[in-house]
Amino acid sequence: MRDILRRFGILFAFILLMVVLAFLSDSFLTVNNLLNIARQVSINAIIAAGMTFVILTFGIDLSVGSVLAFSGAIIAGLLSRGHPLVVGIGAGLLVGGLIGLVNGLIITKGGVQPFIATLGMLTIARGATLVYTDGRPITGLPDAFVWLGAGEIARIPVPVVIMTVVFAASYVVLTQTVLGRYIYAIGGNEEATRLSGVNVAFYKTLAYVISGALSALSAVILTARLNSAQPTAGMGYELDAIAAVVLGGTTLAGGEGGIAGTLLGAFIIGVLNNGLNLLNVSSFYQQVVKGVVILLAVLLDRRLR
Repeated sequence: MRDILRRFGILFAFILLMVVLAFLSDSFLTVNNLLNIARQVSINAIIAAGMTFVILTFGIDLSVGSVLAFSGAIIAGLLSRGHPLVVGIGAGLLVGGLIGLVNGLIITKGGVQPFIATLGMLTIARGATLVYTDGRPITGLPDAFVWLGAGEIARIPVPVVIMTVVFAASYVVLTQTVLGRYIYAIGGNEEATRLSGVNVAFYKTLAYVISGALSALSAVILTARLNSAQPTAGMGYELDAIAAVVLGGTTLAGGEGGIAGTLLGAFIIGVLNNGLNLLNVSSFYQQVVKGVVILLAVLLDRRLR
């Protein structure tokens, strides 16, 4: 029973949460509401996918929310001035990847702890966003771009399609490639991995590049959905992303966990937020409930391990 709970506990918790909310609210299990939940979850889930790569290496990335804001501002700024869609989106993804590269180099080459390095980058990227936007939203985005956040493909929201592709690719990378094996190995025992001849600095840096790029991809969805780039976008997103990863069973000590659990963790947070809204629970109490759920889940996971 302990082994079953360790492997499938997060899935059981998700199903239980769905059943409880279905009994408490008639509006919960409607198709429109479930699609709305998936659309809302997509942004945090994509950020959490990148965070999974980082945490598996025994790292942390606190800059993801600020990277989202800065990348979104760059994208919106270029598109509002008439640049092609591919140029604006490409520039945003490049900015996110470059910030991740800087994070990785500071950590691996500079010897700075991931918490401190990414905390500093959080402030730098947020300040750069405010400078670039002059503290004002950037609007006037083309309809083709807005479709990426608000459009549908066969009734499935485009952000959900993008999220599905990201998680499928992440699963393949982590389970079927050399990069995935080395990321798990680094988190499990970095020194032993280094003595085995693996370029630990390169693969750890690559994990942060992936995190930055996926944060920028989330910026594409959020900016398109809002039809504007907000200088305050992404505040607190790093906490939700870390919570999704931890809820999904990936240990902060690195080397253990997986991308499927992260997706379930993101959906648990999204379903909980949606259910509390449907039940008209005050937003103040929602924060308390979400915090309690996360703590209980982590404590239970520790006990089972």
